[in-house]
Amino acid sequence: MCGIFSYIGEKEIISTLLSGLKRLEYRGYDSAGISVFDNNKIITIKEKGKISSLAGIIGGYSISSTCGISHTRWATHGEPNKINAHPHTDQKENISIVHNGIIENYLVLRRELEKEGIVFKSETDSEVIAQLIGKHYSGNLEKAVKKSLIDLEGTYGIAVICKNEPDKIIGARKGSPLIAGIGQNESFLASDVSPIVPHTREVIYLEDNDVIVLEKNSHRIFNMAAASVKKEITSIDWDISQIEKQGYEHFMLKEIFEQPETIQNASAGRILPEDGTVKLGGLQSSLSDIDSIRRIMLIACGTAWHAAMIGEYMLENYAEIPVEVDYASEFRYRNAVIEEGTAVFVISQSGETADTLAALREAKERGARVYGIVNIVGSTIARETDAGIYIHAGPEIGVASTKAFTSQVVSLALLTLFLGRRRSISREKGLEILDALKKLPEQVRSILKKNNEISLIAEKYFQHKNALYLGRSYNFPVALEGALKLKEISYIHAEGYPAAEMKHGPIALIDEDMPVVVIASRCGIYDKLISNIQEVKARKGKIIIIANEGDDEISRFADDIIYVPQTIDLLSPVLNVIPLQLLAYHIAVKRGCNVDMPRNLAKSVTVE
Repeated sequence: MCGIFSYIGEKEIISTLLSGLKRLEYRGYDSAGISVFDNNKIITIKEKGKISSLAGIIGGYSISSTCGISHTRWATHGEPNKINAHPHTDQKENISIVHNGIIENYLVLRRELEKEGIVFKSETDSEVIAQLIGKHYSGNLEKAVKKSLIDLEGTYGIAVICKNEPDKIIGARKGSPLIAGIGQNESFLASDVSPIVPHTREVIYLEDNDVIVLEKNSHRIFNMAAASVKKEITSIDWDISQIEKQGYEHFMLKEIFEQPETIQNASAGRILPEDGTVKLGGLQSSLSDIDSIRRIMLIACGTAWHAAMIGEYMLENYAEIPVEVDYASEFRYRNAVIEEGTAVFVISQSGETADTLAALREAKERGARVYGIVNIVGSTIARETDAGIYIHAGPEIGVASTKAFTSQVVSLALLTLFLGRRRSISREKGLEILDALKKLPEQVRSILKKNNEISLIAEKYFQHKNALYLGRSYNFPVALEGALKLKEISYIHAEGYPAAEMKHGPIALIDEDMPVVVIASRCGIYDKLISNIQEVKARKGKIIIIANEGDDEISRFADDIIYVPQTIDLLSPVLNVIPLQLLAYHIAVKRGCNVDMPRNLAKSVTVE
């Protein structure tokens, strides 16, 4: 969750670290801090709040240095305050560390260290790492780090510096992402590539149990057995403009408006129009296994779980394969039955989601063939799955996922067509799906043109405290996703339900103060949706309807209505979710909320 950025080279350290931290702030913004070398000692500066708070106090320091570590925190152990902020130092202030992850046995280690006379300053689990390294240090930082790591149980991505060895930074990872950047006369270490890209596109993705020693002109990687490890240097294929706001007020709004392009990118180069099917290069080498699939499990968390639910409807309706959707956090702790012919697809934007990664490993241990649907090339899930699909959404900075969700849905539609054409989908039906996919980007553009109209609707509802979202079939998960977006960024309590389930409890909540958003695409159960809308209307609920263009009849039931183009049922979630994203965005802005950095949340959930 937290953000780590470290640098050694020839650049001025303060501005380099602060600019790197700003690009990581979406990973956590409870507090921030830096440790840098200055006059043969380590100077540590940290502050509660966002990076701007830290920058405000750093201005009072005069430091000449070209090496340091920095951190922006999403709090786990200990409240967000200056003392619990990273970096943490050992008792002698020889060692400074930053840490992402959770040390599960920290209390045991802390008690042992306290018995030895070591005094702790913070409530965090992370300080244990600094104190352990300090205890084991006797002139060789590499040995002290390795010896300390042996004692740790849990997950970590760390960067370590030592007062007596100012020419190096040591990093290590286990379960928490860590990436090294290799530049000209400079080296970097970070939680993800976003702060590295402005300096170099050459990176090394560290794997679990890797330890790296970075100097400005060299790097060495070894494992816990002290054996040297060779790693491929990967070139990042996107540029700095993709992680800039480019004139938009918020990253979230920018990413909503990028969806015509990202939806197109998800299918680019994959369409085979002459055959009414698609080519998924990541699965081509596994065709014999693909053809033997008799059951699919889709495993994910949060927004990706909603995409998985849509995938369940797609795959069962078109590919005629039984599908089960599971929360990754639940899958891990139940006795899931993995039969022969079961394929597990794990879905994650970051490719680093801790629960999803653990579920992946659990499924492999149980003998399942495991595939990934991820956004980030080189991520841990991408590397550890047997094969998979990249969604090609590009960097997503806003904490509330938007473009990654629609790209996941499109990728699941491609998977459905890929599997279905090998089983039960005719060429004609395949061509119909491809034609609908081709139209999606322009249809999304037409919805985005309603941005001002949706902002006016938001003006009517932003002061409400509760909301209900209703949908059926493919659009029940869209109702869940719309409700999630609203509560994530506006802090309004919202729930999504299958429309027919409303009368089994939630209808008790409906009165004139309850806005109800209904996704009412024309589909096989359209008439039943109208009945559900009338049930709300009879109880004086305020009704916002997402309807298909040309459906004038339904407007008589609506207090407000947003029209979207018609498409096939399979792809209707892609269009219907766009106005819900915009509605949540504008409501949050009108409530004065920080849309890109909602409270208590962070982008990449790398802790359980």
